[in-house]
Amino acid sequence: MAAYWIARAHIVDATEYKKYTDLVPEILKKFNGKVLARGGRFQTLEGPEEFERHIVVEFPTLEEAVACHQSPEYQKASAFRRGGAGINELVIVEGGDATK
Repeated sequence: MAAYWIARAHIVDATEYKKYTDLVPEILKKFNGKVLARGGRFQTLEGPEEFERHIVVEFPTLEEAVACHQSPEYQKASAFRRGGAGINELVIVEGGDATK
């Protein structure tokens, strides 16, 4: 069952954050991730408006999404943003029957 990596980001230091975003597309591909939305227009309908960037990545399974996040490659890349370049929220949600 497909799983979706949903991230919200607030960029503090665009130069350092770009070091992270330049590396991530190849890492996602390695784990069969398909970017569905990255940046772009958005409208906050509920909740805090502290994030200006939203990302949605589809993976074939929840396990592949988690493996991507836990991979040494992703951990190394995310160190750029974790060093103060940005604030992120990330959740992985498994797709399913929306009628349940």
